[in-house]
Amino acid sequence: MRNKQLQKLCLAGIFSAAVFVLTAYLHIPSHTGYTHIGDGVIFLAAAMLPLPYAVSVAVIGAALADLLTGYAIWAPASILIKALIVLPFSHGKGRIITVRNLLSLVPAVALTVGGYYLYEAILTQNATAALFGIPGYVTQFVLSSVLFIAVGTAIDNIKNHKKRKNGDLEI
Repeated sequence: MRNKQLQKLCLAGIFSAAVFVLTAYLHIPSHTGYTHIGDGVIFLAAAMLPLPYAVSVAVIGAALADLLTGYAIWAPASILIKALIVLPFSHGKGRIITVRNLLSLVPAVALTVGGYYLYEAILTQNATAALFGIPGYVTQFVLSSVLFIAVGTAIDNIKNHKKRKNGDLEI
């Protein structure tokens, strides 16, 4: 295995663990599950890693959180929804916070809120009752987006500072 592939694999493992911890242990219980900020790490992984690695991060971290915290019934939805929310993001352009990645939050919120609403409506067999989950899904998305933008901006600034310090970047 080449060094770059090993680095990507290790980073994917770290991101998967972070998704799991921020989802399973840093959450607020809601009426049918919990609200968390783990999606922020999924967004970071999607903006920093190639698509197969990012999908793996999203699926492994979210599924483990559901399976190991007593919410296994949500794992099928999490696997599908989390795999889909990474698709619009781009990586490899040197920056995490780009216009495209910020715009990618729009389909990500639609997939998250719509996907979990639909799954909850199927589970409860009541589309009206599932509406009560939407505020939690929106809160989860907003907090995760704040985490993504804050950490992504910090990483971008650190990378730019290092480039300027080494003389690699003209100001």
